[in-house]
Amino acid sequence: MILSGLKIKEQLNESIFIHPFNEKQLNTNSYNVKLGEKLLRYTSDTLDMKKENEVETIIIPDEGYWLQPNELYLGHTEEYTKTFNYVPMIEGRSSIGRLGIFIHITAGFGDVGFCGYWTLEILVTKPTKIYKGVEIAQLYYHTIEGEYESYTSSKYQNNNDVQPSMLYKDFIKE
Repeated sequence: MILSGLKIKEQLNESIFIHPFNEKQLNTNSYNVKLGEKLLRYTSDTLDMKKENEVETIIIPDEGYWLQPNELYLGHTEEYTKTFNYVPMIEGRSSIGRLGIFIHITAGFGDVGFCGYWTLEILVTKPTKIYKGVEIAQLYYHTIEGEYESYTSSKYQNNNDVQPSMLYKDFIKE
């Protein structure tokens, strides 16, 4: 089951934490999150999943920033979230999708116990100007059945910023 907006509000500061929270961003069954000011872009034309790939940082100016097709940008939400007892999910807003902006490639599924800023995998179909602070995506929450262990990833848990892939850490032998 997906939580209603009223249930999300009821669970604030109990099982669902959103900071900052603005009631105007609460929908009937989701919460809109805003695009943060920082983007990362991989600097190489090729990527190696066994290595830490270099990125450049882009700060979105007040006048906006032009995203280019065939380029992956990693962004982040302005909101820091913590979720317990529910499965958090993220999807692009339909108004954003109708501009040909994809905000996640495959990582829309969150984990019970995730704490941090959401990293967005942003692609555009045409050159598109974006602005920091735009309500770019929506979080929604599923109930979970059965016993579970909370998310404890050493790669992404309690992050403070946009994060590039850390898949290379999976190849490190301990």
